[in-house]
Amino acid sequence: MITPAYVALMARYNAWQNRQLIDIVRVMDEAALDKDHGAFFGSIRATLNHVLWGDTLWMSRFSTEIIAPSIPASEHKDFTADGSEWCAARAEMDAAMTSWARDLAEPDLQGDLSWYSGMTQQELSRPRALCIAHLFNHQTHHRGQVHAMLTAAGQDAPVTDIVFMPEDA
Repeated sequence: MITPAYVALMARYNAWQNRQLIDIVRVMDEAALDKDHGAFFGSIRATLNHVLWGDTLWMSRFSTEIIAPSIPASEHKDFTADGSEWCAARAEMDAAMTSWARDLAEPDLQGDLSWYSGMTQQELSRPRALCIAHLFNHQTHHRGQVHAMLTAAGQDAPVTDIVFMPEDA
């Protein structure tokens, strides 16, 4: 299904995308970040927090070095208090994800991952490779929503096409 090289590529892409968003979020005022745009999670900040919370949760399942979020799923939209806190936490998570992906080996993609889902309130078990693919698909999906909200807010949205990712990203 996927390979360690694919996971490393997607971690690199994720970090590149988020560095572009950090540059934007860093200069936006809090009111603009929290404005409800009618998206699934409402605002830019809530959507970015959802992705960061989800990444933290999934990474805690993949790596013993990542601690699961301390807040419940019902509060994920408030995972960070403001844009500055999000920027710092996002950069830290991206560094951890990149390091984890760099060290991944083929056996790490095998077998099933079992966990209790707070979102669905049930025990689940799925192929580990599928869960890792979901991690990156989830990010891309919600960053697309953020892209639309940034455009609606009159901001320059980042380049999102993976084929245009710089080699040094």
